[in-house]
Amino acid sequence: MNRSSQGFGLIELMIALVLGLVIVAGISQIFVSAKNTYASQSAAAGMQEDARFILSKMLQEIRMVGMFGCLTTSAIVDGSSPANFATNAATPISWNNASKSLVLVTADIGTGGGVPTWTITSDCRTSATAYTGAAVAATGQQAFPIRKLTYTYSGSQLLLLTGTGAGSGAALVNNVAAFDVKFGVAASATDTAVFSYDSNPSNPATIRSVRLSITLSDPNSRVRNQTFTAVAALRNRLQ
Repeated sequence: MNRSSQGFGLIELMIALVLGLVIVAGISQIFVSAKNTYASQSAAAGMQEDARFILSKMLQEIRMVGMFGCLTTSAIVDGSSPANFATNAATPISWNNASKSLVLVTADIGTGGGVPTWTITSDCRTSATAYTGAAVAATGQQAFPIRKLTYTYSGSQLLLLTGTGAGSGAALVNNVAAFDVKFGVAASATDTAVFSYDSNPSNPATIRSVRLSITLSDPNSRVRNQTFTAVAALRNRLQ
């Protein structure tokens, strides 16, 4: 038989098969690695988006804490029923480290937030009255909607309760591994500069800013826990 017409031998076929398997394994590894990278990047992007949403919302509300219209809080007549505006307005921001709850009494932002907790009507000169729920300003007056918000970290969720009623509230963000609040406090109630940070300031009147910290986790463990922080100043405390 002519040697030039002979086919591959068993050894050549086995070598070709092994090389083919090596190439397929390499391509599969590249595909799996690319898929895992995409999944981890998507998970990280989702966590960043959740953090951006909740922090931007809370920062906007914190900046408006204690903004009760154009007159001082002491000039507002409590006409709410039950009469609970004055009590809540006296401490418009507080943090309970045991229950992980942040309470804000803040000016309502925009007109799409539904019925406010209270509405203050004022002529911005001599009189102002707080009413429960929505209220219509009389001629020559302005209406300032006020909302009480309670953020609570519970069971890997950040919950939001609106109003003065009881309950746990609705879940805003899931997969929360930690949530913490610290207050930037001034040396005295008359100072505007932040002197130190404290999670439980003895005098709420010295609070000038709020530092929020939230840690999010990936339920599928594709990426490590990520911690996001942000700071907001209370506008009416810096004047």
